[in-house]
Amino acid sequence: MDRLSRMVQRIQREESGITKLETLGLISFVAALLSMVPAVREFVVGLIGIVFGQMDPETGHPNEFSTFTRGVAIVAGAILVFIGSGWFLLWTNLGKRLSFLLTGAATFGWLVINGVLFIVYAPRGVRPENLEGLNSIQVRLPAIAMTAGSVVLFIMFYIALHRYETDEA
Repeated sequence: MDRLSRMVQRIQREESGITKLETLGLISFVAALLSMVPAVREFVVGLIGIVFGQMDPETGHPNEFSTFTRGVAIVAGAILVFIGSGWFLLWTNLGKRLSFLLTGAATFGWLVINGVLFIVYAPRGVRPENLEGLNSIQVRLPAIAMTAGSVVLFIMFYIALHRYETDEA
C-alpha cells in the first residue's frame, strides 16, 4: 500500500509542474533565440576567442593551452552529440532507466567492434616495425586495453538489461 501511494504521489508531482524534458526544451529554445541576436552572438564569439584563439608570439600558431582546450571541447562535444542525442531520443520514448541501459550497451558494443577492428587492421601508414622502440604488439596495447574494458562494460550493461527485462515480466 505504501509503495502504491508513493507511485501516485510521484505521478501527481510530475504532472503538477513543468517536467525536466520541458525545461530542457525551453532552455534550448531560449538559447536558439539568443543566438540570433547579433550582440549576444558577438559576445559569445569573443569569449570563445579568448580561450581558443591564444597564439604563441614566437611561432604565430595556437599555444598548448589553446590546443588542449580545443581537444577537450571537441571530445566533449562529440560525446554530447553522438551518444547524448541517441540517449535523449531513447529517453523520450522508453524512459530513463531503459534508455540509459540501451545507450550504454550500444556505446560499449560499438567500442568493442571498433577496438577489434583497430587491433586487427591498425596502424595504417607507418609500419610497426619502423616505429622507434615499439613492436607490432606494443602499438596495439591501447586498443587492446580499450577493447578489454569495453567488453567488461558491455557485459555489465547486457546483464543489467537482462535483469531489467526479467523484473518487468
